[in-house]
Amino acid sequence: MSQAATQAQVKSAIEIAVYLLLIFAILSWCLQILMPFVSFLAWGSIIAVAMHKPYLKLRDRLGGSDKLAASVFVILGLAVILIPTWMFGGSLIDSLQQFRADLQAGDFSVAPANESVKSWPIIGERLFSAWNEASSNLEAFLENHHEQLRQIMTGLLGKAASVGLSVLQFVAATLIAAAFLANESAMRAMTSRFFARLVGDNAANMIQLTSATIRSVAVGVLGIALIQAVLLGGGMLVVGVPAAGLLALVVFIIVTAQLPALLVMAPVIAWVFSAESTTTALIFAVYAVLASMSDIVLKPLMLGRGVEAPMLVILLGAIGGMVTSGIIGLFLGAVILALGYMLLEAWMKQGFGSADAESMEPSQPEA
Repeated sequence: MSQAATQAQVKSAIEIAVYLLLIFAILSWCLQILMPFVSFLAWGSIIAVAMHKPYLKLRDRLGGSDKLAASVFVILGLAVILIPTWMFGGSLIDSLQQFRADLQAGDFSVAPANESVKSWPIIGERLFSAWNEASSNLEAFLENHHEQLRQIMTGLLGKAASVGLSVLQFVAATLIAAAFLANESAMRAMTSRFFARLVGDNAANMIQLTSATIRSVAVGVLGIALIQAVLLGGGMLVVGVPAAGLLALVVFIIVTAQLPALLVMAPVIAWVFSAESTTTALIFAVYAVLASMSDIVLKPLMLGRGVEAPMLVILLGAIGGMVTSGIIGLFLGAVILALGYMLLEAWMKQGFGSADAESMEPSQPEA
């Protein structure tokens, strides 16, 4: 190879390297600019995909007007977010105000702990002792444990601020989802082009799988968590449990993380037994246990519907995504694991020809 040809190749390689460096620099800069909005855009996309079919039905009933349908969608979405927040938040504020008034007036008292508290695993003895200490002399208990109580209240206030930011995030995501749905045709075309560049001829299948997985997780995970939170929160409001709204929110978070709601409801049931009549406490206990275990029936019905991947794959993806990436990981984990499963299945099928597939089938015994 001549020296001129070698120099030309080196020059070409340097130019390609410079172009790639500039491209990566621009992409990195764009990502940094968009980083504060990534979570909003991700949630908006998830809500838009999950609510696409209901939105189309709403648009048809409103005469096919995208602007009107998007406006109604925003109103309904904000109502779904803000009304429960206002109700549960009002319940929490009322409970705190009543607690403060009773404490200042000296009318607040703690009922003695039931003997059954001692039998609770790990924390039973310590909880029984602290409970009875607060019951016998509340002022001394508050004075002796003021540092621990201060830390608990600081943590609760921090969690409350985090919940407030999450509500604002969902409000912004709802507005973004409405914008996506109002431009449904353009978004569909852009998504199709993206998947076509990514997976070629399998673009339609991948779009269908991604959409179905997001809907499945939205209904099967968040839907079940919302149902249980509403059922248990309503039961606690009827019985008069203090801070029922906050406890219902904790139930929603716990169930979303695929943990049993009884982690929250077991202490609540114990409190009801100590504060209410035996009949009321028994009825509430049965109701709370049934509502807490309703996910056993609801998950097979609601999770994995319309998705070719097995329900176990969706569930593992949701749990693993939740552990690694928070609530947004519920969807990303389920989608990515489902896509990976489908790609693996397609690869394994392509690895066997018709003759290989026939050879792996068990031979039929001769008559």
